[in-house]
Amino acid sequence: MLTAKRTTLAVLTAGCLLSGMANAAEAGKSATVSTPEQEAHTDEIAKDYLPAHPAVLIEVSQRLQAQKQEKQQQAMMTAVIQNQAALLDDKGTPSYGPASAEVAVVEFFDYQCIYCARLAPELEKEIKANPGVRFVFKEFPVFGLHWPASLSAAKTGLQVWQQKGADAYMKYHNAIYATGHNEGQLTDTDISEAAKVVKFDAGKAGDVQGTLDGINMLARQLNFSGTPALVVLPSNGASPDNVTVIPGYLSTEAIQMAINKAADYSQK
Repeated sequence: MLTAKRTTLAVLTAGCLLSGMANAAEAGKSATVSTPEQEAHTDEIAKDYLPAHPAVLIEVSQRLQAQKQEKQQQAMMTAVIQNQAALLDDKGTPSYGPASAEVAVVEFFDYQCIYCARLAPELEKEIKANPGVRFVFKEFPVFGLHWPASLSAAKTGLQVWQQKGADAYMKYHNAIYATGHNEGQLTDTDISEAAKVVKFDAGKAGDVQGTLDGINMLARQLNFSGTPALVVLPSNGASPDNVTVIPGYLSTEAIQMAINKAADYSQK
């Protein structure tokens, strides 16, 4: 049986679920403030009831989790709207697609992240299917301390963008994922080979630490702690009605729905 301390939240929530029972027991009485004795009695009812009805605890847990996720989503949405310029206007951040695009898809990713690797081909499909949409790539090496190649790949990607532009960046980006190496398997050789594909000159590479620091700060402001994380929004006038925030992997269909949503509102 759960201890009193561990069941405090469940007991209080379950007490609400059991209000019908309490009301039936107190039928005909006027509403009054509960006495300590009555509260103790309610606790005892709940403690007896919950072990015999574990489904109630599951339901309570699911509801609390849903409420927590909703609050987190709302906080992310508010932060995205407040940071629209930082998401879209950073010249050091790689992007692909027309600068005049009315809709943008922003991805925070790490080359070592297995879910980012699974998402990469989905985004490739969306890039081909939406030539009028701008795709922004926020290098966010969350595994950099654990796997140094994560940080190296991110820095090289930013330097390729800085030195060679959008087409070269996309070739490098896709070449890294084409290795199939993630979750600690990516190597310095993988990175250098991908850079060679676009004739990147490491000797002329610029400093990109400031861009990485800015992306990391932006991710914290958006409450993004992992990868992938996507934001789909219009280039102007972001609002809860036209922005989609997706912290995690999603399908091509879901991405397209978010693009359509932002496009519909941007055309009004």
